[in-house]
Amino acid sequence: MLHIKETIVVEGKFDKEQLKKITDAPIICTGGFSLYTNKTIINSIRRMAKKTGVIILTDSDGAGFRIRSYIKQCVGKNGVVKHAYIPTVEGKERRKSAPGKEGLLGVEGMTEDVLCEILHSVTEICDTPQRKPEEIITKTTFYEDGLSGKEDSTQKRIRLAKALGLPVRISANALVDVLNSAFTYKEYREAVDKINKNS
Repeated sequence: MLHIKETIVVEGKFDKEQLKKITDAPIICTGGFSLYTNKTIINSIRRMAKKTGVIILTDSDGAGFRIRSYIKQCVGKNGVVKHAYIPTVEGKERRKSAPGKEGLLGVEGMTEDVLCEILHSVTEICDTPQRKPEEIITKTTFYEDGLSGKEDSTQKRIRLAKALGLPVRISANALVDVLNSAFTYKEYREAVDKINKNS
């Protein structure tokens, strides 16, 4: 059982049920797009962002990214927001008769091991030794490694996200943030070298 001080924000009750198998952390459900009209939910998230910090763990589809962006915007600089990402995996949850709109598994479709690994990497941030200046990943690092500013940069970033178990929809800026917080420089370098070798 993972003991996490932050409050985890998920989309639905089935996501919450899956997470309750691995952590005793407080969990808030957005109710999907209900978040946009339910002031009680967003006020709860704002309050917990100030009190405990929040970890946003939404699905890796377009809806999940819109909800993630809205929460970040609503909290602003008035609390701590961490981002945890599930990998882009095609499939459907057992309880559903058909896959979702984009055909991807959501949080509830992830195994307990995968969810543990994702949350563990995010909650380790405060315990991770400060990086050496040369190991901080920036947009310049991306340019030097062919991950931005080149014709095939977008495809390379998608392959990097897949290799690291991140959603392929993740933006370049968000990718930089998560690489610096949840991965070592060595892990990044090995993944990039492998991608460039196979290009």
